[in-house]
Amino acid sequence: MKKITLTLKKQDADKTKKLLENKLFFTEEKKGLTQFTIYLKDEELDEFINKLDETIDFRFKENLLEVSTPDFVESAVLKRSEKTKEDAKEKTPVEKLLDSTRAYLKLDLSKMALTSIAGAIALIGLFMNNVAIIIGAMLLSPLLGPIYAFAINTAVGESKDAFKSIGNLLIMLLVVVILSSLFTEAITFFSSLSITSEIMSRMDANFIYIIMAILLGFASILALSKGISESIAGVAIAAAILPPAVVVGISLAMFPPAEVMKPFILTIDNLLGLMTGSLFATLILNIGPRKYYEKTVAKRFIKRTSILLTLLIVLLFIISIYL
Repeated sequence: MKKITLTLKKQDADKTKKLLENKLFFTEEKKGLTQFTIYLKDEELDEFINKLDETIDFRFKENLLEVSTPDFVESAVLKRSEKTKEDAKEKTPVEKLLDSTRAYLKLDLSKMALTSIAGAIALIGLFMNNVAIIIGAMLLSPLLGPIYAFAINTAVGESKDAFKSIGNLLIMLLVVVILSSLFTEAITFFSSLSITSEIMSRMDANFIYIIMAILLGFASILALSKGISESIAGVAIAAAILPPAVVVGISLAMFPPAEVMKPFILTIDNLLGLMTGSLFATLILNIGPRKYYEKTVAKRFIKRTSILLTLLIVLLFIISIYL
């Protein structure tokens, strides 16, 4: 159940009353403004906001929309409406999706610390040839957030925030690479390290990994949209880019430069695949802006982003053939 508090100018209030037929609502006049208190089921919210955007101009400071979730509502009217619309599907409003990405548009010490620790754990798992430890690192890694933020912001045409999220992800991966290289160098001073099968499996820049990453990116966004735990969905993202990034660092410390290119290309392949898959998921889920001019901007940005991702994937495929 959602509670909507809508404050409007008098002329806009008159137009809004037409949208509230068969809805439970109350009105109150306040200093020349009309305040509506409206109760809707969760699945009705997105459609109602779409209709409001088509009717009301929220650029005026007097017009204000607030959505909240009450702890408890008892109403015979609402109970009757629930019986008539039991099969309706809830759709998360795009405003809520955008708000959920804000935390991933900036880097903070906690995210950097978690990324560093996850990289160190993955490094240990790779050298011990222990899959369980590597999976543990994936559970800890906060790499899903920037990919999620990229997909949502691209879908609604927020190019600045989309690039910012990917920039943050690249910084996190760079930290993983640098620390992995430094840790490997440090460990070799005290003991000899052997190249395990888990490390060697990340030294093959095979094009099939791009397909895997596309599927993982798609599945992760789809899982989040269905309410599956972020930590579980995040394993898919981390599985594709955390271990290869760690192997890039290991290669910098233990292999000649030519060998470093293989895990590096694999990491970039997987990153591009995740971006492509996650963006495709937003299109399937019909995530996008509400207003027509915002939709035009979003379509243009999605088209350009898709072309760029395709060209980069083709380029990396050609490079991987000669590695």
